[in-house]
Amino acid sequence: MNYFFTADTHFFHKNVIDYCSRPFDDMYEMNSVMVKNWNSVVGKNDVVYHLGDFAITGSNRRLLEDVILSLNGNIHLVIGSHEKCALKFKHRFASVKDTMQITIEKQMLFGFHYCCKTWPRSHYGSWHIHGHSHGGLNDYAAGEGKIYDVGVDINNFTPISYDQIVEIMKTRPLNFNDLKRRKH
Repeated sequence: MNYFFTADTHFFHKNVIDYCSRPFDDMYEMNSVMVKNWNSVVGKNDVVYHLGDFAITGSNRRLLEDVILSLNGNIHLVIGSHEKCALKFKHRFASVKDTMQITIEKQMLFGFHYCCKTWPRSHYGSWHIHGHSHGGLNDYAAGEGKIYDVGVDINNFTPISYDQIVEIMKTRPLNFNDLKRRKH
């Protein structure tokens, strides 16, 4: 079993293509590429944490159900800004929460749709993963500590693995409030 993280898929949200300069002709191409990319890395028994803004469907409810059912993995949804449509299929998600806190290989991760300056146990070296900013805060966050935007816009429209996050966090400084830094 592997762990993956993603955010801001915005399935069926045609305006996100222009808002975020996504390289797709329409929402159907965008959806198709993201489903293909997702299933190319996520296996049936893998765990996926989606950190919000799953879909904005309008009248495409039946099509959204097809997309949700086609995605590999046990998907945990963290509530974002736009979950009204996804929550109609709440039964498809392994869990639906406001935040996530998990430990993998003794590393604690805190996930939230929004980027935080501090988060649970940040002063003890926990990592913060988020969405919402569509990559706009990534340069800022890189200097702030163990923070990373797992959104599709900066991750090739593909969920990112825990192993990839480990490598990214090796390049980030300690969290600004990390107690390890304050040893006297």
